[in-house]
Amino acid sequence: MRRSLSSSLVVGAIFALLLREISAIKTDVSNLRRRSPDDGTRSLCSHLIRPNGYPCTEHTVQTKDGYLLALQRVSSRNGNLRVQCGPPVLLVHGLFMGGDAWFLDSTEESLGFILADYGFDVWVANVRGTHWSHGHVTLSEKSKGFWDWSWQDLALYDLAEMICFINLKTSSKIFLVGHSQGTIVSLAALTQPDVVEMVEAAALLSPISYLDHITAPLVRRMVSMHLDQMVLALGMHQLNFRSNVLIDLIDSLCNGHLDCNDLLTAITGKNCCFNNSRVDFYLENEPHPSSAKNIHHLFQMIRQGTFSQYDYGFFKNLRLYGQTKPPAFDLTRIPKSLPLWMSYGGNDALADVIDVQHTLNELQSTPELVYLENYGHMDFILSINGKEDLYNNMIGFFSSLGKSSSS
Repeated sequence: MRRSLSSSLVVGAIFALLLREISAIKTDVSNLRRRSPDDGTRSLCSHLIRPNGYPCTEHTVQTKDGYLLALQRVSSRNGNLRVQCGPPVLLVHGLFMGGDAWFLDSTEESLGFILADYGFDVWVANVRGTHWSHGHVTLSEKSKGFWDWSWQDLALYDLAEMICFINLKTSSKIFLVGHSQGTIVSLAALTQPDVVEMVEAAALLSPISYLDHITAPLVRRMVSMHLDQMVLALGMHQLNFRSNVLIDLIDSLCNGHLDCNDLLTAITGKNCCFNNSRVDFYLENEPHPSSAKNIHHLFQMIRQGTFSQYDYGFFKNLRLYGQTKPPAFDLTRIPKSLPLWMSYGGNDALADVIDVQHTLNELQSTPELVYLENYGHMDFILSINGKEDLYNNMIGFFSSLGKSSSS
């Protein structure tokens, strides 16, 4: 009991600093308590989408390794889910977020609603471990085994299975849209020939495949101290910011120990266009859990400068991969014929412009680019100016491929 409590305290102090996806935390952190992490009585459709007047249906996808993932399908307010004239678009969320990330602002500002109103057949991904997904066929969410995954599993199992499901359901290729970790997962999945053949085009917000030039000072400090390895050594596997221990620690850290008004900036970069008036609402929905192994994989990327599978160490790599180092995801395997659109920001401390250029240099194709000098990491999904700055351009890109029908 004593070891368990001390482990929780150490982990809480460390990962309170990793609240990269929450918001500008100058608010009462008790907002995190408003939704229980194990509340299974609501769906994303009933919680955020239908109340805004949009038809929405819930679907469940089972991965090859047994996880049960939630997919939502959204139509325009005047649309019919049974007769969607536009092409399917799959939205893939970032780290510590779920499918609700695309619907957190008004219907005029949220990308999920905007795409639906332009006639797209909108599908919303929720990867394993998020509140809206549905667990596992055999494993309990309280078990170590349930959290034994990193982003490579989200790419090779979760995203691959969701794309296949939508492709079979609609008999159509898919437009793929990702943000942050959703772009890591998308790029990795698109190196797989059986996945990329079902994708019409991809749009990446804050695109990430390399992380070794990340400028976020708090993240760099944690990486240099190997705090991710300490967490795993302490036997912690799930990172859930809605647990009472972590909420209390965040509350404590933000009351005299840290300037939490600057915390998000120190981790994600300065966000120019964030809607501060909706912070309380964001905290009712975010953050979602992730795994300690996932954070460790991301920190490996920062240390090693690679875009590779999970590094288990010399001997286990040899056993699992047949080589001493984990195999890289080869971006040159993404076909030159696949249309790509990317948007990145000058103030993004996570998707640094040098790392974005590294990604661009490895791709066979030349993506369409939108560079926004004043944008930070969260602006790409929560900016009050997102429609004018980003989404209209993205929709124009999709429309230029002759697949969409605009309203």
